[in-house]
Amino acid sequence: MRIKLDENIPVRLVDVLSDLGHDVDSVPMEGLSGKPDEVVWAAARNEGRFLVTQDLDFSDIRRFSPGSHDGVLIVRLRRPGRAALINRIGGFFQSEKVSDLVGCFVVLTERKVRIRRPSSRP
Repeated sequence: MRIKLDENIPVRLVDVLSDLGHDVDSVPMEGLSGKPDEVVWAAARNEGRFLVTQDLDFSDIRRFSPGSHDGVLIVRLRRPGRAALINRIGGFFQSEKVSDLVGCFVVLTERKVRIRRPSSRP
C-alpha cells in the first residue's frame, strides 16, 4: 500500500510500515511541514497515497467521502504520545488487511476501528 504520514504522526512509523512491505513517505520528509491541509491533501491524492493523520480537519466525511480518494486513517487516541501512536498504528497495519481499505474513510481508536467504505451505488 502507498501511505503518506501527516506531520502529526511519528516519522519512526516510516520504517515500521516499510518493514511491513508498504511504500511510505511523510509530510516532513517531503518538506511539507507547516503547509496548509489542502497542500498535504493534494500531495496524497496526486501520489495515490493513503493518508494517516490525527488532524480533525480531515474528519469531515462529506468532504473526504469514501471512494473519492485513496483512503484516510484518522487516529484518535486519548493519550497520543509517540510510543502509543507507533504501537497502535503499527499494530493496525500489521493485523488488518489494509489493502482492502483503499478508498475508505477509517477512524482508529484504542479499541475500535470504524470503516466507511465507498458506496456501491451507481
